[in-house]
Amino acid sequence: MRLPLELRHVAPRLATGAFILNSGLVKRGADEETAVQLHGMAKNTYPFLEKMRPTAFVRLLSAGEIALGAALLLPVVPTVVAGAGLAAFSSGLLGLYLRTPGMRGEGSLRPTQDGTALAKDVWMLGIGIGFVVDELTHDGR
Repeated sequence: MRLPLELRHVAPRLATGAFILNSGLVKRGADEETAVQLHGMAKNTYPFLEKMRPTAFVRLLSAGEIALGAALLLPVVPTVVAGAGLAAFSSGLLGLYLRTPGMRGEGSLRPTQDGTALAKDVWMLGIGIGFVVDELTHDGR
């Protein structure tokens, strides 16, 4: 049986999967103050989240990160599926970066010191898109 994983995908899947899984596990035990902070930033960017309670939001975010991290780490999950999930997740994070005041220099895409923590997530978008494009264009030889 051949796994749906190419050798060239192992390192980026391990790196991103471990990073995201850890983030989800840390958020799983988030206290009320942390939940309020994370929810506050998210609801300012994505107003539909306003209706969620902060603790429910963080539980859902944690579960999503754990699921995505596991999908990237498990070789039985096809890279195109894991890559699509990674691209979608990192797009949401970059939306926070682009829409949150103070994250970028005025009239620029360059991050401020505060924005660097979110801007760095662009690497995950690149990896996710790369996985999807590679899987859709690779002829298997």
